[in-house]
Amino acid sequence: MKKLLLSLAFLLLALPLAVTSVRAADSPQSFPPPPPNQTPGGFSGPGPEETTVEKARQKPDDSYVILRGHIVRHLGSDKYLFRDSSGEINLDVDRDKWMGQTVTPEDTVVIHGEVDRDWNSLEIDVDSLAAVK
Repeated sequence: MKKLLLSLAFLLLALPLAVTSVRAADSPQSFPPPPPNQTPGGFSGPGPEETTVEKARQKPDDSYVILRGHIVRHLGSDKYLFRDSSGEINLDVDRDKWMGQTVTPEDTVVIHGEVDRDWNSLEIDVDSLAAVK
């Protein structure tokens, strides 16, 4: 008798879950794509602006920066020396950030990253790097 009651209770509890999952499978889970001649919406207005090495040195830790200049030297591992018209600063560029690009000291690059301040050092932790042709 107990087994029969337990089985009946289990079925009564499982039935609403089964109905819910069937209804969810019938309804669409995503929005249709926009029409071909219409671009999806987003923000239209000013965003982060390029800054200089001199100004980046004055920003607090984790500040977002965009720099334009030249990578002039490899310092070892994933460290590089970056130079613009206002000065030099070290970069920390992980291997995946190069995205297959080869850059020389003569090439101009745009760096997106964050200021990384430690006790006695300052560098830019690079999020993306793009050579400007």
